Amino acid sequence: MSVSLPILTDRLERCYTGVLHDTMRAMGLSNFVLPRTLRPLDASQKLVGPIMTIEGISGTFDAHETLVAWTGLLGRARPGHVLVCQPNNDMVALMGELSGETLKRKGVRGYVADGGCRDCDFLLEMQFPVWHRFFTPKDIVGQWLPTHFDQSIAIGDVRIESGDFFVGDRDGALVVPSAQIEAVLAGAEHAIGSENKVRTAILAGMDPQQAYLTYGKF
Repeated sequence: MSVSLPILTDRLERCYTGVLHDTMRAMGLSNFVLPRTLRPLDASQKLVGPIMTIEGISGTFDAHETLVAWTGLLGRARPGHVLVCQPNNDMVALMGELSGETLKRKGVRGYVADGGCRDCDFLLEMQFPVWHRFFTPKDIVGQWLPTHFDQSIAIGDVRIESGDFFVGDRDGALVVPSAQIEAVLAGAEHAIGSENKVRTAILAGMDPQQAYLTYGKF
């Protein structure tokens, strides 16, 4: 990757999921849109950044063991990244107040779990972006362990690698593969420019079909 992560993240933040989707579809990419059941705590918060993957398992464990493993997970989190977790669990919360405070202070951009969340009022107050599938007061103690970091995971039909990019806004979320990030950005930025021309033309009274035929975008 020839461009630094902060620069790529900044450029991605100026895009939106709709234009990124259309660009990736036109490039022939597939299986990059995360399930619609994955939603943000605060839909007004856009979350963008390189991904650090986590995977875990459900079971019956010693309470101390689970807390040591969880705090170890928090300690491994990399600043400037979005943590994306496949917990393989439909019962417990994978994010809460103290964890959110810890990650925010470390400079983590946000947390995405294909699972539960709790302490939502606290997380909203601290403005730490969290994506989740459901709410529950039940935590991981004695019931869940992280097992893998920076390895391939799947959420829905999307295969996610550490270093890929997460982009989530009010419309939903998608993953941009790291190998295609610069090409996707170039295409999305070009499309945004074309959309601006179409918008200007329509506001000036141009027929929408003519605007599409003129600029190749709608």
